[in-house]
Amino acid sequence: MKKLIFLLTFISITSSGQESKKVMAPINQLFEAMKLGDSSMLHRAFHPDATLFTVLNDPKTNQPSLRKESLAPFLKSIGTPHKEVYNEMIWGEKIDIDGDFAQVWVDYAFYLGKTFSHCGVDAFQLIRNPKGEWLIFGLADTRRKVGCNVPSAISKQFEN
Repeated sequence: MKKLIFLLTFISITSSGQESKKVMAPINQLFEAMKLGDSSMLHRAFHPDATLFTVLNDPKTNQPSLRKESLAPFLKSIGTPHKEVYNEMIWGEKIDIDGDFAQVWVDYAFYLGKTFSHCGVDAFQLIRNPKGEWLIFGLADTRRKVGCNVPSAISKQFEN
């Protein structure tokens, strides 16, 4: 009986780890597309009805505000040629999965080329489509320039 419980626990943990990798696939694709400036690759990571939100402080009032954006302007900004590479580095992934719904919370640091721009958290909501692929349907983030505890393994990659 103990062997059966161990085996079932092992299978559950292994399956969970494999599904977590599948959930992270479109998120990793998003960051690779940003780095490459490839809006087509970026588009494939998202559900057609995806919505993007940013939680930030209004610069005029210093009050919390919410900025909502559709996917189209984001695709355009990534696909428009830009001088510096967009490097968004993530760590500390927290993944929750319930059937065909997943949620991922990650810390990030954003670099323009090798220059630090800002940090924050990304919160992704994903759905598994009928083909079994995970797609991002919601992305919310925060942005700040201070209080960024970027791991040294990441920051060292951007030292000149």
